[in-house]
Amino acid sequence: MTDRVTDIAVLGSTGSVGRSTLAVIAASGGRLRAVALSAHSRTALLAQQAVECRPRFVVVTDGEAASRQDWSDLPAGTELVVGPKALEEIVARVEIDVVLAAIVGSAGLRSTWAAIAAGKMIALANKETLVVAGPLVMDLAARRGARILPVDSEHSAVFQAMQAGRREDVRRIVLTASGGPFRNHTSEQLAHVTIEEALAHPTWDMGPKITIDSATMMNKALEIIEARWLFQLDVDQIEVMIHPQSMVHSMVEFVDGSVVAQLSPPDMKLPIQYALEYPRRSPGVAERMDWRRNIELTFEPADAQRFPALELGREVARAGGTTGAVLNAANEAAVAGFLKGELAFGDIVPACRDVLQHHDFDPSPTLDDLIRLDGWARQEVSRWVCT
Repeated sequence: MTDRVTDIAVLGSTGSVGRSTLAVIAASGGRLRAVALSAHSRTALLAQQAVECRPRFVVVTDGEAASRQDWSDLPAGTELVVGPKALEEIVARVEIDVVLAAIVGSAGLRSTWAAIAAGKMIALANKETLVVAGPLVMDLAARRGARILPVDSEHSAVFQAMQAGRREDVRRIVLTASGGPFRNHTSEQLAHVTIEEALAHPTWDMGPKITIDSATMMNKALEIIEARWLFQLDVDQIEVMIHPQSMVHSMVEFVDGSVVAQLSPPDMKLPIQYALEYPRRSPGVAERMDWRRNIELTFEPADAQRFPALELGREVARAGGTTGAVLNAANEAAVAGFLKGELAFGDIVPACRDVLQHHDFDPSPTLDDLIRLDGWARQEVSRWVCT
């Protein structure tokens, strides 16, 4: 325990997780400080955040977007740096204690990799880093002395619940899922889902890509893969249950039959604060449970036929190698196609499976191999969409 201020780089500060992170930092009473903020193209909001937070650095990875923005109101002492390479250099700076990695998609891999290589504490909200390159990332973290703490509510819940026993006594974990807006839809109904319907998540306020992933349950498929590498589990030790209330964020079952769960209202500020201040717990701004009212918690098995993404996630978690990179890229491209009206909702997962089945599998790829396959998979989905 220490009274020292924790200096944080918030990667993806203009996204939903990034904005929640800044709210946690603002409410910390000075325990936490944002020293670097980054965005890709939402420069107006980034400039506003810089005025409010007065960081040492603001980073824009899209050079054209940076050139269009008026930066004249940046606080004295705040430096603007531009480009993805600049972001990789910033996260390695000695004054940064924790890197909150919240850049959505595989775009966040390089900067997170650079932070791990620098031996930083990583508060990981970018699940794609472990989906794409889980074995490589965990090996690098072990060699460089970096620590990865999960920010995803499900993996944070597992991490917290695991503190109740020895790691070798964990029998399995149970990831909970809201089921999205279509948990009771038939296969025929799913085939005709509109963009507006898919974006209407019942409990969480997230960006469009993550919201669509929740509707297809691809988010849970990716979380199975992430948990496989983050917690070094066998795939058969990972279960998924539908929990519409989104209050039990995940559970850990120990070999003696005890099940430990982490409960809280669906508010990302709690797992964010836990990762930023670990192992300390402090008063925070996350919503609290109201124990004065009736609370109903229900669970049901996830229907793999209705949501075929789940089995696809299990297959990828078992195979490893290049499969995670291909699945993640194909899904990002397919979701983008759906949001543009170029691909039916019911075709997102089949498109991903098709691309995965046609790639050249490599069980031991390099990081460059994975990045190359990321581009290949996106191109394949583009061709699939056009047919």
